[in-house]
Amino acid sequence: MSGPTPAGRRRVVVTGMGAVTPLGNDVPTFWANLVAGGSGIRTIESFDPGRLTSRMAGEVRDFDSSRVLDRKEQRRTDRFTQLALVATRGAMDDAGLPERLEGEHAEHTGAIIASGLGGSATLFEQVAIHVTRGPDRLSPFFIPMAIANLAAGQVAISFGALGPNFATVSACASSGHAIGEATETILRGDAEVMFAGGSEAPVVEGLVGAFAAMRALSTRNDDPAGASRPFDRERDGFVIAEGAATLILEELAHAERRGARILAEVCGYGASADASHITLPAPGGVGALRAARRALEKARLDPTEVDHINAHATSTPEGDPAELACFRALLGDHAAKVSVTATKSAIGHTLGAAGAIGAVAAISAMHDGRVPPTLNLRDPDEAVGDLDCTPLTARRRDVRVALVNAFGFGGQNTAVVLRRWEA
Repeated sequence: MSGPTPAGRRRVVVTGMGAVTPLGNDVPTFWANLVAGGSGIRTIESFDPGRLTSRMAGEVRDFDSSRVLDRKEQRRTDRFTQLALVATRGAMDDAGLPERLEGEHAEHTGAIIASGLGGSATLFEQVAIHVTRGPDRLSPFFIPMAIANLAAGQVAISFGALGPNFATVSACASSGHAIGEATETILRGDAEVMFAGGSEAPVVEGLVGAFAAMRALSTRNDDPAGASRPFDRERDGFVIAEGAATLILEELAHAERRGARILAEVCGYGASADASHITLPAPGGVGALRAARRALEKARLDPTEVDHINAHATSTPEGDPAELACFRALLGDHAAKVSVTATKSAIGHTLGAAGAIGAVAAISAMHDGRVPPTLNLRDPDEAVGDLDCTPLTARRRDVRVALVNAFGFGGQNTAVVLRRWEA
């Protein structure tokens, strides 16, 4: 199915990456710790988790937003926005972009920065103030700190991007949608450059308690590093986490004109709905399968050309087998030849940021020649069978084509196909 690019077709490439994660606050540190088998999951430190049944998280440590925000601005922005700004600044630096965009460059640059929940800490703090002290004591910055589109808005304000700007909000599929829709924005000619990614800061007592009430979270509190166990028989739920990642997406000719270093091509994007259940995947992963097939069709790639999958793989009893079934249906006899990894085993589930962090990991694998491990995979679920889910240690692998999955509550599915850039 693969073939030449039709004449005149615009192409979208990745020219920069930034990330802030529980394994490091820049891409090189994150990647080094990820392939080394490090875990960023620990007992929660940002508040006393004693009242919770799930008391661990992937928290970003030693975080400093002072390069992008002064002290007054820090007080007026939620943590999810700060994470997004630092990740985007890192991606801009990686892409060789200036501190602030000007002129036509600014007009042709947009931003889609996703978040599933937005300013969670602000929301809980201000509701508590409303209940205990009354509405006249609410902060005038409550709304602009809490609403989910403000990370995208603040990115534009801080860095001068005057093009299309919004947030995709689709739970844990949010940044998969952001990358895909940013790609489509460039393909249709509405921008030459897009900042695309996601940010989430959900490690607050009320939200952790709410996910625990759904029985969605692991309760392996005596072994935080071993709690996130995608594809393992002993998995008992996901581990909540915070983080952010941004990709600089650029139209190919534009990138070449400015002499940019090209990391990868975003060559396919698919999205679908399960239309089945508010939290559970459709049986057999059929919704995810439709998204992946569409992404490969748009990429003009055959499933046998896929080398690596960065799986959604949250470590839930129902979600993991459904995704594995999707892989088998998508890849057929080729399935056992594909290296699968579950990044969430190392950092936890960053919700709306997960797809973007997965894309950073997949592109890093292309350039490093290693696929990061799925931690804690000691007793594979029977659904794993002969699939290579990269248990415990990183593997050497030549990765030319990678698929990145991200799925969300509500049955929302995304698949992004990335291809290593070879001039």
